[in-house]
Amino acid sequence: MSRTSEVAAAPDMDAVRERFQCLHEIVAAAREKLDRDRWDYLVGGTETETTLRRNRRGLDAIALEPRVLRNVARVDCAGALLGARLRIPVVLAPVGSIDRFDPEGAAPVAEAAQAFGCGMLQSSVTLPALEETARRAPDAFRIFQLYVRGDAAWIDAHVERLMAAGCRALCLTVDSAHYSRRERDIAKRFVAASPRTAGQADFQAMLDWNEVARLKRKYPVPLILKGIMTAADAAMAVEHGVEVVYVSNHGGRQLDHGRGAIDALPEIAAAVQGRAEIVIDGGFCRGTDVVKAIALGADAVGIGRLYCFGLAAAGRAGVLRVLELLEDEIVRTLGLMGVDRLSALDGSCLRPAAPAGPAHVLSAFPYIAPCDDRY
Repeated sequence: MSRTSEVAAAPDMDAVRERFQCLHEIVAAAREKLDRDRWDYLVGGTETETTLRRNRRGLDAIALEPRVLRNVARVDCAGALLGARLRIPVVLAPVGSIDRFDPEGAAPVAEAAQAFGCGMLQSSVTLPALEETARRAPDAFRIFQLYVRGDAAWIDAHVERLMAAGCRALCLTVDSAHYSRRERDIAKRFVAASPRTAGQADFQAMLDWNEVARLKRKYPVPLILKGIMTAADAAMAVEHGVEVVYVSNHGGRQLDHGRGAIDALPEIAAAVQGRAEIVIDGGFCRGTDVVKAIALGADAVGIGRLYCFGLAAAGRAGVLRVLELLEDEIVRTLGLMGVDRLSALDGSCLRPAAPAGPAHVLSAFPYIAPCDDRY
């Protein structure tokens, strides 16, 4: 079912495929390998972690509606974003300080994306420099995600760098005007990100629609706004000519007591009305999750924690294996729903349902027992 023969595999891929035959095995291996500080940084959210749990609860409250006696001998799960074909409709979301899970940081993530055939977004607050990532994976579908830490000239310098490095788009994160209270980290006095001065933080807090308009006037590079959670802001993004509306609550790591990302998707898709592409992240861990998002109007789904589990467990090969298993789940899900291609999905494929159990960051992996309070 999985087209593993198409992947330009790393030398250790056969051993990784043998070791990890389910996604939950990768998650368990990552939990075993990471120390408590890094594990909590990866799985934690802000304050009460209500938004984090609502991401999973929203996905778990949607049931799939199967149709039968349809020819699904061949299932095509390819997607597209910004004119590029994606082997599956998935992008690897930007993760700050990703070098805490692999010392090589974003570079092996880009290599895995290139080998598999999906997109990746590199955070501006991780290693290595975007030029080094470009050198390591020159043919990857790479997007650069920027936290604003300076004035217009500072932003322009980064835009020119990403264009020179062959990035397909600029992604501005717009839900981080203030840094949240991540109490798992605070309680242990764990400093998870690079220190910032008050002046640097102010630049992100001052980011507004005027800057979006300025960038659209000055640069031809496609612009993505990441952190849209309302129809009103999605409509504003489209009015400003933004090419991609990225639905996200930062994985439950910024505003506490927000909605689950999937809950906001239908109204945002209605507001966009096909005038921009839509990406979504927030709790997506399984092939069924991806199918639900596409049916509700997303063009692609971002995964963050999920590929970080693979990176922590087995580096580049672990990320590649996550993508292979996710592809296998998507193909089987579509086939069992009586659907042979993503374009056949729509809201009629879904029904509301009661979640089968309590939601938490690992509730998509019921074979993993909670470990103390760590999940």
